[in-house]
Amino acid sequence: MEAIENMMTRRSIRKYKPEGVPKDVIEKIIEAGTYAATGMNRQSPIIIAVTNKDLRDRLSALNAKIMGSSMDPFYGAPTVLIVLADKNKPTYIYDGSLVMGNLMHAAHSYGISSCWIHRAKEEFESEEGRELLRSLGIEGDYEGIGHCILGYADCDQPDASPRKDKYVYWVE
Repeated sequence: MEAIENMMTRRSIRKYKPEGVPKDVIEKIIEAGTYAATGMNRQSPIIIAVTNKDLRDRLSALNAKIMGSSMDPFYGAPTVLIVLADKNKPTYIYDGSLVMGNLMHAAHSYGISSCWIHRAKEEFESEEGRELLRSLGIEGDYEGIGHCILGYADCDQPDASPRKDKYVYWVE
């Protein structure tokens, strides 16, 4: 029941304190991400854990540029977990999306706030993004799935939005 409660109470947070998340907690969150279901257990995703402020800020600027803004798309979160997936695996988008879900739910279970930030696809299709991957020794045909930002919320936890009508259709 705790896992279900965790799924129902996690919310995306868009304002963070500058305080970093302890490395051992980040490692546990990442480990949970690596246990996400993947098509035929091919494990197409990879996770890049960014706690280095300079690289985090560089990624933020690149993401903001794609968005056409100068704001910090990571909302001040000090940690960014980038999920990419091998485009040669037929289920790579789904695999990476499940990793993102596991990361966010694991973070919530440790009292860490999170949010899925998009534009990773465009970020790592750019020359700057491809060069960044090469500089990290990452080779292969990867597509950016998302950024899971992590940190301590600097705001109240939002209430859940009401669930839409006709969300579920029963066939008995």
